[in-house]
Amino acid sequence: MTCSTSSASSLDTSAQFQENNGQTQSTRWDEQQKVFALEQVCGVFRVDLGQMRSLRLFFSDEACTCGQLVVASRESQYKIFHFHHGGLDKLSEVFQQWKYCTETHLKDQQLTDEKTCMQFSIRRPKLPSSETHPEENTYKRLDVSAWLHHLNESGQVEEEYKLQKAIFFGGIDISIRGEVWPFLLHYYSYESTSEEREALRLQKRKEYFEIQEKRLSMTPDEQKDFWCKVQFTVDKDVVRTDRSNQFFRGEDNPNVETMRRILLNYAVFNPTIGYSQGMSDLVAPLLAEILDESDTFWCFVGLMQNTIFISSPRDEDMEKQLMYLRELLRLMHPRFYQHLSSLGEDGLQMLFCHRWILLCFKREFPDAEALRMWEACWAHYQTDYFHLFICVAIVVIYGDDVIEQQLAADQMLLHFGNLAMHMNGELVLRKARSLLYQFHLLPRIPCSLHDLCKLCGTGMWDSGFIPAVECSGHHPESESCPYGGLAEVSSPQPGSEGKRGLKTRDVFAFRK
Repeated sequence: MTCSTSSASSLDTSAQFQENNGQTQSTRWDEQQKVFALEQVCGVFRVDLGQMRSLRLFFSDEACTCGQLVVASRESQYKIFHFHHGGLDKLSEVFQQWKYCTETHLKDQQLTDEKTCMQFSIRRPKLPSSETHPEENTYKRLDVSAWLHHLNESGQVEEEYKLQKAIFFGGIDISIRGEVWPFLLHYYSYESTSEEREALRLQKRKEYFEIQEKRLSMTPDEQKDFWCKVQFTVDKDVVRTDRSNQFFRGEDNPNVETMRRILLNYAVFNPTIGYSQGMSDLVAPLLAEILDESDTFWCFVGLMQNTIFISSPRDEDMEKQLMYLRELLRLMHPRFYQHLSSLGEDGLQMLFCHRWILLCFKREFPDAEALRMWEACWAHYQTDYFHLFICVAIVVIYGDDVIEQQLAADQMLLHFGNLAMHMNGELVLRKARSLLYQFHLLPRIPCSLHDLCKLCGTGMWDSGFIPAVECSGHHPESESCPYGGLAEVSSPQPGSEGKRGLKTRDVFAFRK
């Protein structure tokens, strides 16, 4: 009996266990289905933070409560959480108390089996005073009142350099961009009067419609060739350019057709360049701010002719930009440059920054911040290559993972690509201005960066100090440095092996 009772009891218990287990499995199944539904509909997901490659907190406001949390997996997959209304500071406190984050920099062998996130860092929007340009907060945004202060009674800009400096540090108020941008883009001369500018507009409007008439009067064969080489691509690009912008939003928006005409007419005006993808990204903001079709066209011509950071279809132009950028990184961020060099040709091609240069950061930052960068570059204050300092600033601020995780070239491309539209543009601008200031103070500059400075106008070295040129030693077509730079050579004295002698130093010849 006892055994029988015991057996019956065991069977009841087993049956109850199976029933409970079935209910548990059913509950888990229901939970999994709910999670799956949330992931599909709302984008909700779960991750084990302890298994992530890195956690980065980027504060975007001065109070350090809002910003982004960037989570990167070991497979280089990224999730970015936005804290628009505060709370990131609370999460930061939690992470700093979490042992997996506090242990992030430990390299002990005993931690290899632990669930530790490999990298954890916090980036605040304020730069240390040692990393800030000394004139950083001395200029406000150029508004109507300040703009009129720069003009005399005839409408001429009295001191071009002061205006450029004000724009470089403070930017331009949106209400007067349409009036100031034509000066920065060399459509208007700074010396021109109001009457001369109005006469120029009438003349240029006539020229613009003559270009358009030339396009519209093509022969059937010319039209067919033009459609294949230019118009087909333009028609595809304009309908998907800046459609979230109110100016271009909606079906049958006439502003989209205006942008299309400008690009087609430019291809007729400059058949050598024609049209390449990305040009629509440059024209759209110009048209949205300047409004007039003819004025926008000639400002775009000025952008393509007279500024250095352009959407260029020529490989040699891009390689020149990359060469300068590599040298700046070697000078200002040697650890990152060493990592690129360790990857060989794949790393030194720097594919991650090609879009930055070609599209002028337009795909990397929201419009408001990207246009501020455009204005700072167009100001040509102390350098014609400020966009390259912006590139270095992005790498300095957001490139920690690349070095610490020894990311390969394709992973670098993914890393910076995932940060697009999530970086702090104002922080990057402040850092770039600081880097330019540090570059300005260097006692010696490698001859590889000679051209980076020689195009600068009045004011580049307004302190009276001119740096010396140091030869980088890479001149296969010349026995000596073509810039008259310093080269290190072995000392001829006997018994002095390993010592170095110096040739005579020359200095840059800057345009004044």
